[in-house]
Amino acid sequence: MNQTTRKQQLRNLGAWTFAWVLSTALVVFGAEFIWDGNPWITIVALAVNILVGIGMILSNRRLLENCDELEKKIQLESMGLTLGLTLVVGIAFSMMDATNLIPFDAEIAFLVMFMGICYMLAIWFNNRRYR
Repeated sequence: MNQTTRKQQLRNLGAWTFAWVLSTALVVFGAEFIWDGNPWITIVALAVNILVGIGMILSNRRLLENCDELEKKIQLESMGLTLGLTLVVGIAFSMMDATNLIPFDAEIAFLVMFMGICYMLAIWFNNRRYR
């Protein structure tokens, strides 16, 4: 893949990701502060959020399809490690909440943050490993 195409695909993925984050914030904060919990508007905003999320996933897929073999290997290993860690730690975290080992609820936001940090560290580690 040439650099111009890669930059274009990265910009495209960044735009989809930004739109998804904005639509997520709109669903959460809009229901509380803008449309006062109207369920129909919330459903429409949620549907838009899901559609934008699908666009983000397809954009990421297009980017990965055009990566070279080493980049694909790094991405695959990083995603696999992230999935495994998130599954194991997420279930342990949930069990800690269920058994009252932690004084707060095991919210999904913690798991999403954990997943993002794991993925970034795995990409960093694998990039260094295959240099």
